[in-house]
Amino acid sequence: MMRPAFFPLAERDSRILVGLMSGTSVDGIDAAAVRVKGRGEAVTAEPLAFFTTPYTPAVRARILEACRSDRTPVCLLGPLHMELGEVYARAALEVIRLAGLSPGQVDAIGSHGQTVWHRPVSEDGRAAFTVQLGDGNVIAQRTGIPCVSDFRTADLAAGGQGAPLVPFTEYLLYRSQNEGVLLQNIGGIGNVTVLAAGCRAQDVTAFDTGPGNMVIDGLMERLTRGRQRMDESGRVAACGHVCEPLLQKLMQHPYFKQPAPKTTGREMFGRAYVEALEAQGRAMGLTDADMVATATMLTARSIAQAVQDFILPRMQPARMVVGGGGSHNGTLLAMLAQALEPMGVRVYTQEQLGASSDAKEAVAFALLADCTLRGVPAAVPSATGARYSAVLGKLSFPGGLV
Repeated sequence: MMRPAFFPLAERDSRILVGLMSGTSVDGIDAAAVRVKGRGEAVTAEPLAFFTTPYTPAVRARILEACRSDRTPVCLLGPLHMELGEVYARAALEVIRLAGLSPGQVDAIGSHGQTVWHRPVSEDGRAAFTVQLGDGNVIAQRTGIPCVSDFRTADLAAGGQGAPLVPFTEYLLYRSQNEGVLLQNIGGIGNVTVLAAGCRAQDVTAFDTGPGNMVIDGLMERLTRGRQRMDESGRVAACGHVCEPLLQKLMQHPYFKQPAPKTTGREMFGRAYVEALEAQGRAMGLTDADMVATATMLTARSIAQAVQDFILPRMQPARMVVGGGGSHNGTLLAMLAQALEPMGVRVYTQEQLGASSDAKEAVAFALLADCTLRGVPAAVPSATGARYSAVLGKLSFPGGLV
């Protein structure tokens, strides 16, 4: 079936797009200006500029409030949806300025939005759904640039879990004919994309491995009473000792044994989970550093366990390339490298490959927007569980566009 394409992009070999990404850590918005060249699977992405806009404490507090209950009132979600659209628009304009461009030179914006609730499986007769805030119409109107947003719902409508969505872009940019590669993102949640040597797009698999930085960050915020929201470079964890009995108990969570495709989020490993972990740590007489070290090892161990259980039976990867905020946590990376060494998997960061861990997912959503505007299905059913690959996202036009 012939799929529609947004006509200004259909014939161009080179396009400029902006990608906007805000993850489950709720830190702020990553914005990347990207030059995309080529068509089909022969696509390249050249980052032109990258910029991070931190959320203000007030905005972050409202986002976290919206994440804490499936009974969140529409009078909170509605205004926040519009307000975040304004924040994303400003982030897009700033990264365009940093790239030395004008808005009129940018073909489109791809905005992931801020996830506040993700229930990818029907429960108790209620439909599966996902909610990302940050209205694409506001972004389009404020920037004067067409905006693609709300990427996940198309995959949900096709029977998938709406996540993970970046595997198709990782296939385009990282696949190898000679060796198996794992792309591990460690944001609030950890997720891995599996690229076997010489794989085709339909062979790609991906799934959420479990908590990434979310539990570590949540503990740091509680233990410091809000003074610190992360363990900078893993320094606190490096001063503690991993409590193996507590770690073993944490690893009994049913999510870790659940087969792929699977996806998770703050609903499973958020505030309540962190509070329970702290209570168990206190009861066992652990120091604050011991609890952070154990939470850090939980991320490393859950990633390694996912490789052992779900990847090695199918293929032998040569390397794992780590991106996301967790790639800056030296203690976490050391734990992960040690856990994967017996499996013959070497650990690298995006920076060691000449790329940016922080910009990776923003670049991915620029590429996904490019796919949308060219009518290219970019969901990977083997990763999301969908019945077919859907064209992702909704397109918002700025005023006056004919």
